[in-house]
This record gives sequence, C-alpha cells and structure tokens, in this order.
Amino acid sequence: MLTIEDGALYTSLHRMERRGWLEPEPELSENNRRARYYAPTPAGRRQLKAESAAWSTYEQAVFTVLESKAT
Repeated sequence: MLTIEDGALYTSLHRMERRGWLEPEPELSENNRRARYYAPTPAGRRQLKAESAAWSTYEQAVFTVLESKAT
C-alpha cells in the first residue's frame, strides 16, 4: 500500500538510531553480504507506544468527521 524510497527509509532509520530508539545488529544476509538489521530499544518501544496512541487519536478524529459528513 505504501512505497517508501530508499533514501527516506535510511534517513529515518539513522535518525531513530541517533535518538536511541533503534539499535543496529550487524549480521550476514542470505547471500553472505554484510547487512544491518535494527531492533527497537526500550526507549524505542516507549516512543512507538506514544506515537501509536497519538495516531489512534488522530485516526478517531478523522473518522468522526467523515462519519458526520456522511449522514
């Protein structure tokens, strides 16, 4: 459903790493190349929870407006 350009993805991953929300875990990929996988830190899990709550509030407000326009 979403297309995210590589540049935007890596910019976001690096920003979250600098903020302490992600921790890189270097490993070998399936084709034996160096790869960097990311895992959320405890601070990252807290941030995800806060962002999810904010998004749910926003989503609820949008649906409330859309439903009131439909009637």
